[in-house]
Amino acid sequence: PSLGMNRLLMQGFFLAPHVVAEALKGMAFAAELLAAHGVITSPAADTRRSDIVQTLKFPTAEAMIKFCQNVQRAAPVDSFVTPIPAPMPGYESDVIMAAGAFIQGGSLELSADGPIRPPYMAFMQGGIVYEQVKLAVLMAVQDMAATEDISEPTMKGL
Repeated sequence: PSLGMNRLLMQGFFLAPHVVAEALKGMAFAAELLAAHGVITSPAADTRRSDIVQTLKFPTAEAMIKFCQNVQRAAPVDSFVTPIPAPMPGYESDVIMAAGAFIQGGSLELSADGPIRPPYMAFMQGGIVYEQVKLAVLMAVQDMAATEDISEPTMKGL
């Protein structure tokens, strides 16, 4: 019994490898560029990956907030919204969440979030289109560099 879903199921099987590759490529780009600016990234850009999550350790809360806000600004949906840290049940600290996604809670669409407390860790994941991830990271680096929230880039690996 297919319940009329055969075409959508086959389309998902067909597109899945490409979409995951876009997300992985985007996370590697983010890791390399942000590491060049002093953001601690895990996994590193050249590390074999087992998922689509990129951990980012920012030097300040302001840098982390700006990064998440720029991920939202680069979103295809609700790019006009500015995420701000706010209380969230289950967390001791305020949390910032950015995700301008077509499907709310879709883990493969680009998002970035994290609690606002030392060590200022944000978790970026997804990116169904590499160019969106690249745009978001470039916008964030430009915004953070303008206010010196991140360091000058090192040429290692670039």
